[in-house]
Amino acid sequence: MSDLELGFVLNGTPVSLKVAADRFLIDVLRIDLGLTGTKLGCGVGVCGACSVTVDGALLSSCLLPAVQVAGTEVRTVEGLASGAELAPLQEAFIRAGGFQCGICTPGQLVAATALLAELPAPSDAEIRAWMMGNLCRCTGYDQIVDAVRRAAGAQLALPGQDGAGTSDAAGSAS
Repeated sequence: MSDLELGFVLNGTPVSLKVAADRFLIDVLRIDLGLTGTKLGCGVGVCGACSVTVDGALLSSCLLPAVQVAGTEVRTVEGLASGAELAPLQEAFIRAGGFQCGICTPGQLVAATALLAELPAPSDAEIRAWMMGNLCRCTGYDQIVDAVRRAAGAQLALPGQDGAGTSDAAGSAS
C-alpha cells in the first residue's frame, strides 16, 4: 500500500507527513509524531483512553483512520496546556485527585474539555453521562466528576456543610 500525504492542524500547529492508508490516528500520534499522551487502551473504541477531538468532536483515535483527519483540527491532551501553564481542567484534576494510575487521565481530560466546550455548566448527571465512554479502574469516578465540576466553576458543599463556601477536598493551601 502506498503512502498518502496527510496534512492537518495538531494542537494549533500545522503538520504534514506521509502515512499508509491503513494506519490509525493513534499510531500516527504516538509513533510518528511522538505524542504519547494519548493512550491505547482497549483498541476497540470503548475505553476512552485514546480520546481526541477532531474539529471539536470527541472521537476514539484507535478506530479513526489517520487519512480521515486530513484538513481538520486535531486536539490531544498535549494541546490542553499552554506551555508550562496547565489548563484549568488539568489543575482541577490535580486538586480533586481525579487520577491515580494515569492511563485513562489523558482521555478523561480530552473528553471533559469537549464536554465543557458544549456544556459550560453541566450538572453532575450530565458530567456522568458525558464521561461514560471513558473507563477508569482506579478512581471510582467521584473525583473525576468533582474535577469537572470544579473546572466548570460549580460550587457544591461537602456533605455536612451548610452550603456556604466551596468544596475543596484537596485543602486550601496555595
